[in-house]
Amino acid sequence: MTATDSTESERLKQRLVSLTRDLILMPSSAARPEDRQRCYEFIKNHLDALDTVEIREYSKNDIPSVIAAPRGCAHPEVLLCGHLDVVAHTDPALFRSRLENGRIYGPGAADMKGPLAIMLEIFRHVHTLHPGASLGMAVTADEESGGEHGVGYLFNDAGVRCGLAMIPDAGSLNRIAIEEKGILHMRTHSTGRPAHGARPWAGINPIEILIARLVALKEGFDAAWPPDNAEDHWHPTCTVTLIGTPNQSVNAIPAEAEAILDIRFPAPHTVAEMAQFVNEILGVDIETTTLIGAEPTHLSPDETYRKITEEITGEPARFVRGHGGSDARFICALGIPVLMSRPLSGNLHAPDEWIDIASMLRFHRIYERYLEHKLRLAL
Repeated sequence: MTATDSTESERLKQRLVSLTRDLILMPSSAARPEDRQRCYEFIKNHLDALDTVEIREYSKNDIPSVIAAPRGCAHPEVLLCGHLDVVAHTDPALFRSRLENGRIYGPGAADMKGPLAIMLEIFRHVHTLHPGASLGMAVTADEESGGEHGVGYLFNDAGVRCGLAMIPDAGSLNRIAIEEKGILHMRTHSTGRPAHGARPWAGINPIEILIARLVALKEGFDAAWPPDNAEDHWHPTCTVTLIGTPNQSVNAIPAEAEAILDIRFPAPHTVAEMAQFVNEILGVDIETTTLIGAEPTHLSPDETYRKITEEITGEPARFVRGHGGSDARFICALGIPVLMSRPLSGNLHAPDEWIDIASMLRFHRIYERYLEHKLRLAL
């Protein structure tokens, strides 16, 4: 690497770190719509700074989305696609970042404020050097809550299309995702008969009923798909993520109770099959409501992308399967290929989520090199 290359690499590093940390400061969760909108405006202003780029804004159920593309380019050959929303944390003061051991720590650092910073830099760089290049960028704001009003709306209702989408929301630096599990989020609801806590025989406790059924559900999943039946756990799983009642008194049996289930499943299982399995175990007196239902996703592996990843990192790259879901499912369902990998990261959805800075630079080079190949550019 020449002295000029080293200087430019350091400048890029500073820009990526600064932009990522600026984005982390905005607690852009669904629970804070004003901060989510502030983050949206911040990103839109970055995209709108290029004279040759056209900005298209969309909104569905008050969820904002923006697409930037060359003027007159309705369907770009490549669409960089990301989301600005993060999972909620109870304390807004947590939305700050720190640099430690070559990493950026902070809520949403990897999912996906850091990758957003990379895509913004690349998008601006490409269109500065090659105005009119067939490269677009879409940023949505509801991936963490299902994506139906963001990418789902853009591709299913607004008619957005592209030749290829690149979404840095799965895999890792040398692990390129080619398959994702399906998602089934369900609300379960049990009713009882209220009574004083000192006279439990006079009531029917919906909490106890619901817990007993949830235990049976866990046993059912473990029996059908034992937790250790595969090294990579490529089988259906069911996790209780929320449980509660509207009860405000410590000495009263509540009238109702509910729990939220997060079910993940690979092909060939389907949403309908998994919902039937759950309902049969819970029984007819436990009411269930589907919050999110998404079928497993098959992505499109690209051997060129894998080879470029190996060249940039100097390490073997392989195709992997992902346990999480992403907005890729809406795009893949239309037959549009999607590439998915991301920088090294960890502790996703935790306050101390992190992204590795050196891998951000390598990932930036991977995207640049691939776009040079795909769009026939010199970057």
